[in-house]
Amino acid sequence: MDAAGIWSLSARCCLRKASNDPIVSRTQRLIVVLLLNAGLVTALVIVGLAAHSLAVFAAGADYFTDAGAIGISLLASWLASLPSSCARPRGYPNATNIAALVNAGWLLVLNMGIAVAAIQRLVTGIRRVEGLPVLIVSAVAAAVMLAGALVLGGGNRRNGDEDLNVKAVLLDTTADAAAAAGVAVSGAIILGVRGWYWLDPATALFIAVIVGYHAQKLARKITAAFRSA
Repeated sequence: MDAAGIWSLSARCCLRKASNDPIVSRTQRLIVVLLLNAGLVTALVIVGLAAHSLAVFAAGADYFTDAGAIGISLLASWLASLPSSCARPRGYPNATNIAALVNAGWLLVLNMGIAVAAIQRLVTGIRRVEGLPVLIVSAVAAAVMLAGALVLGGGNRRNGDEDLNVKAVLLDTTADAAAAAGVAVSGAIILGVRGWYWLDPATALFIAVIVGYHAQKLARKITAAFRSA
């Protein structure tokens, strides 16, 4: 079993011991995903810089931003577990919904920056990209993030949890896995063809557009929930 599989198995074993309280289980699942994100940030940033890969570097920045957003989500989950009179005045928006809106907003801003950088690189010129390190680190990141998404999504199904905050983190984690898989494919093509370096910023741009689109949909859904509250 590879490192990602062992990591996922350990996370699942940890979560099986969770309390029946959905708030406790939710918090433990968020902590697992936070650790997964934090553990990949350094490797992605270093490899992105060394391999001249905008897509890998962007993935590292995305994971770093997600880690901060999950920290806010953990705080929101703790606030949501408090009695209504302690956590917020009556009629005030749910703390978890606020955290979900922050998550979506950060994701939008980050992907706008990635899109601008990718377009600039496509227009001004393509630097040589090292395909092998891009392929390896992205494949590992995709496997680890997929494990995190399975842990988080599985907990949602067991608890019947429809919390928008957890949905936002699940969106981030799934997007991270998909993005890393796309970067791994581009790395494999660059490695095999030797010269299609434009694939790296093109992949980064495509991922930024897709993730940004889903992030704005989530932000609109949360805003609608605020208005109907």
